[in-house]
Amino acid sequence: MFGAAGRYPYGTDLRYAPPFAPLEDFLALSHRLGIERFVFVQPSAYGRDNRCMLDAMREVGDRRCRGIVDIDENAAESEISRLHALGVRGVRINVPPVKPYEAGFAGKLLPRIERLSARCAEIGWQLDFLTPGWLTSELMPALKKLKHDFTIAHFGLLQAKDGVTQHGFRRLLGLLREGDRRCWVKLTGVYRLSVAEGFSDVLPFARALIEAAPDRVIWGSDYPHLSFADKVGSVELWNLLGSWAPDETTRKKILVDNPQRLFSFS
Repeated sequence: MFGAAGRYPYGTDLRYAPPFAPLEDFLALSHRLGIERFVFVQPSAYGRDNRCMLDAMREVGDRRCRGIVDIDENAAESEISRLHALGVRGVRINVPPVKPYEAGFAGKLLPRIERLSARCAEIGWQLDFLTPGWLTSELMPALKKLKHDFTIAHFGLLQAKDGVTQHGFRRLLGLLREGDRRCWVKLTGVYRLSVAEGFSDVLPFARALIEAAPDRVIWGSDYPHLSFADKVGSVELWNLLGSWAPDETTRKKILVDNPQRLFSFS
């Protein structure tokens, strides 16, 4: 959610021009698509000030809504308890998708990941990773060691032009198939990795992920699409799932059963 700037001030490290995207607009879209339960994720524009998202969650109610926040890894236990009561179920590890390769950067992230991982394991939260493709690949050894659920956003931001045989994507499939089966992948932000008309180059990615773990992939709108909003439409993105998962039973897993289990909806 993006509220009025006067009420919800932005952070200092803006990656994009934040839109005005109030809750009522999102609910209208969700009604059109037939979506009745939601998971809000803290956008980078607000930094670690989660108030806009939390206010939206309060309005929707915790029976229909969950949230992923951005907080300091050493946040007070009382704050985590407060967030949990509101319906928060995880923390985002957020790195700009356009960040160029930086040697040693993955190692710099590990203390935050390890501290948050320990806390998530205690309370049943997840870690949600938004990282550029090169960083997704470099973090794979650390991700394999996590003892709680974690999600990887936007297909891991592994670029479609490099195909499903690229090393990073093969490792992502392995992460889904092997180990403790704690890895979940979000079929989101397709426009962030595609270079083909109609996003056709992402079809093999989506089908490979669904085949590897149909019980641990989830769909998301990535609304309001930020700097891509003038290039894509929410309904167009929604309809892609029909080609990715032609089988109705599989679509029900992706849209209903999997997120219900992952986000602890009753």
